[in-house]
Amino acid sequence: MCDRDGLDPVTATRADVARYVWELTSRPSRRGGNVVALDSGVGLANATLQQRLVPVRLLYDFLIEEGLRESNPVGRGRYTPGRRLGGQQRGLVPRLTKLPWIPSEQQWLDVLAVAAGEPPRNRLMLALAYDAALRREELCSLRTDDLDPGHRTLRVRAETTKNRLERVVPYSAPTGVLLSGYLAHRATISRARGPLFLSESRRNHGKPLSLWTWSKVIRRIALAAGVPRFATHTTRHLCLTDLARMGWELHAIATFAGHRSTESTLRYIHLSGRDLADKLARGMEHIHAWRIRMLTETATTATEVSR
Repeated sequence: MCDRDGLDPVTATRADVARYVWELTSRPSRRGGNVVALDSGVGLANATLQQRLVPVRLLYDFLIEEGLRESNPVGRGRYTPGRRLGGQQRGLVPRLTKLPWIPSEQQWLDVLAVAAGEPPRNRLMLALAYDAALRREELCSLRTDDLDPGHRTLRVRAETTKNRLERVVPYSAPTGVLLSGYLAHRATISRARGPLFLSESRRNHGKPLSLWTWSKVIRRIALAAGVPRFATHTTRHLCLTDLARMGWELHAIATFAGHRSTESTLRYIHLSGRDLADKLARGMEHIHAWRIRMLTETATTATEVSR
């Protein structure tokens, strides 16, 4: 933007930074009609805007250290023009916290209907992704020695996780049936131990399945099912939300998901509406009893008056 408008980045003002942010939030998306996450099809996501401001802020921190500037036009990510003493600070870019998207029951059934016609590998991967709440990298990085069919558990190695925490998670009996069928099919591709999921394409036959190939598989299923928002991480969101709906305790869901902090897990508690639903049910039960009692007393009084 500075190059286009003839501005010197070293001397840019807060107004220039604000204009840069405005451009990021209003310019047409390069993906056009293929945008899935942004309903408007324009601008960057809120989290991406926050990330774009970080290098800008660090640049001006560096210029201040070098003695080329006296102040940072971005500050610590906050811009407060005209703020009075003790007033409320206003962020340059408001930080939005959104709950994960999960499919409705009908959308989930539509996805399963399409997945039913997929090869054994894809059906098993989709089942494990939901059953064990696996991230994409955790799923694609599974090895044959990570499985314990006797106890229906699998080990998620620390080096494949987001926060480098190893965990052991169970999977259901129906998923175990899919696993047995896929292992028999896998033996026709390779009998060697190693990566569990192998490519069957001509170019990479027998090679480990890549993250991008799995993303393409899910994208194809999502489009065929008419659920374009369905992605590789959706099954994890759905599984953890279902656990919250079933009444699992917060620390148990966090352990199952491999969360280092329960703050991440709380999103699924909120998404399930479990706490609010319980409070509403208890409150409505009390109100319902009170209204029935009042109705009964009113009816009794009316009967006595008529007599």
